[in-house]
Amino acid sequence: MTINDMAEMPVQLPAAPKSDAEARGRYFNSGNAFNIKLPPVPPRILRDAPAQALAKNETGWVLCDLSAELDCPFPATTPLMLARYATVLAGDSLDVTLTCTASVWYVIEGTATIHVGDETATLGKGDIFLLPGGVGSRIESSETAVFWAVGNDPQLAFEKAAPMTGAEAATAFVHYPAAEIRHQLDVVYGRDANESTSGHALIFSSEATEKSRNIAPTLTLSLNTLKPQSFQPPHKHNSAALTLAVAGDPAYSMVDEEKCDWSPWATLLTPAAAKHSHHNDGDTRAEFLIVQDGGLYYHARTMGFEFY
Repeated sequence: MTINDMAEMPVQLPAAPKSDAEARGRYFNSGNAFNIKLPPVPPRILRDAPAQALAKNETGWVLCDLSAELDCPFPATTPLMLARYATVLAGDSLDVTLTCTASVWYVIEGTATIHVGDETATLGKGDIFLLPGGVGSRIESSETAVFWAVGNDPQLAFEKAAPMTGAEAATAFVHYPAAEIRHQLDVVYGRDANESTSGHALIFSSEATEKSRNIAPTLTLSLNTLKPQSFQPPHKHNSAALTLAVAGDPAYSMVDEEKCDWSPWATLLTPAAAKHSHHNDGDTRAEFLIVQDGGLYYHARTMGFEFY
């Protein structure tokens, strides 16, 4: 059968390769190269994973894995990020050495000790820490502890890459204690926000990434707040967002006209470029921790943040 439309043509193979290197070549055209149909990233509020982690039945991981829906050959919550929960029972330890550039962690409850290479820190409820990928890391818990974490594991898996370590590493271990976070957030919360800002939020960075103001090369982290009976206006950005509901009752988000009611420690998935807004109908301050692959888009000059 003769195919006249370029878009209907199959991949073209080398006509007469003279070497293995030539034989590996493949050819497409302007009609069929750009019509790949990938499943959309779904708006989602993930509640089952935190419930499983907070049941504290065993030490281990609970992945927020949507790879089947994304038609992705590796675990992923968005194409470039993976959210996970971890439970470490009292007296147990968990190897948290991850294959990513960096992962952002929040201590939901409990106390524990973390060993990262030759560094050690004591962790408590409300602490945040940045864990460099590829560095031998282990959490030991004196009392049962539950964590939330987001890393760029899918980004490295997509590229079949490995994290750089040692002097060439993109990030180092950073600990943000809960008391220091409260102090820094109070400083921000006490200032006025103008119309060009997206509310009162604390943005986390590190010594290695201070210039870019990100927490890791491709990841951004912010602790956002909403005053009682208030909302963040509808907006969009080209980065996807994974949001941990820290405090807020009742609170919810609207994502592409879909209402996503918050529940304690649930993970909200906001797809890239989706119109969304956050709402606090309660009488206390709402807080939500947001990890985005925003560093990637800031670097490419394509963040595309705008209010509707």
